[in-house]
Amino acid sequence: MSRRSRPLVIGHRGAPGYRPEHSRSSYDLALAMGVDAVEPDVVVTRDGALVVRHENEISGTTDVADRPEFADRRTRKRVDGEELEGWFTEDFAAAELQSLRCRERIPGIRSTSATFDDTQPVLLLRDVLDLVRRGSLEAGREIGVVLEIKHPTYFAALGWDVARLVADELHAAGWGAGQLPLTIESFESTVLADLRARAVSATYIYLLEASGSPFDLVAAQGKAAPTYAQTAAPSGLDALVGTVDGISVDKRMILAPDRLGRATGPSPIVADAHVRGLRVFTWTARCENAFLIPQFRTRGGKAAFGDWEGEWALLAASGIDGVFVDHADLGVRFFGADADDGEDRRLG
Repeated sequence: MSRRSRPLVIGHRGAPGYRPEHSRSSYDLALAMGVDAVEPDVVVTRDGALVVRHENEISGTTDVADRPEFADRRTRKRVDGEELEGWFTEDFAAAELQSLRCRERIPGIRSTSATFDDTQPVLLLRDVLDLVRRGSLEAGREIGVVLEIKHPTYFAALGWDVARLVADELHAAGWGAGQLPLTIESFESTVLADLRARAVSATYIYLLEASGSPFDLVAAQGKAAPTYAQTAAPSGLDALVGTVDGISVDKRMILAPDRLGRATGPSPIVADAHVRGLRVFTWTARCENAFLIPQFRTRGGKAAFGDWEGEWALLAASGIDGVFVDHADLGVRFFGADADDGEDRRLG
């Protein structure tokens, strides 16, 4: 495994510290601020398109609740074992979703971003792939895509082969054969294996939560399914060698806060993975008090910026290979390298 001297800086859903997540302006801003890659999440529509949303339930990130023509599509569903109520992408055609407008998911914390509500349409995956390709050409540097596949087992139960949908779209857009820097990630390892079997050329990253178990393995193995914590242990990492290129972990798994919320890390997870030739990404480096571990929170309430530099310094010291950031400019300044300093900035 070749190691970067500095972590890859990934615009998490664009630049959602400043614009509604997954909106066109969020991605445009992240590219302009100099990120190495952006991260779109994809879910499936009724007609089998891949739409860019963090979740398939969209009441909190679009204006769908204010659209009377879609009022009768409000419903309750069980997604990955969780009961949810709202509007779901799989009940809409792609064209209908594109008629919706993006909204800030946490307006109480990001009120400035919320001023851009209802101004930009929901994007499809192809929109983001094309946007990044154009952005790379305009910037004169390679910019990557870190594609997160959401709920593939859930969508499989609805009849969709998500790996096939993703592979077809990537190849059609010129992103599936190694032409451009691509990383594919998921909390479900089975979809990553399916995509590898379909010869999609990418870096494959297994997402790990700080608690719980992956839904695909729970669906297949029930209570015998390994937990994410077991996968992050040395024996679990041994089993990942040769199946994925790395892991992406909740930052708490690196910071290892104690009962008082003070970091005791860096934990050994990064070093353990590196010894086995696995890369390590972490999510999500944010600035607001609401998202910092207690040690780094300051006065001013949830929306105020805390001592984010103190928290981020511990993440950087752990030796991570990539970091997801919401405030793209601060992430580039803190973790990144100047695009002209000669460092290899390719994903993969």
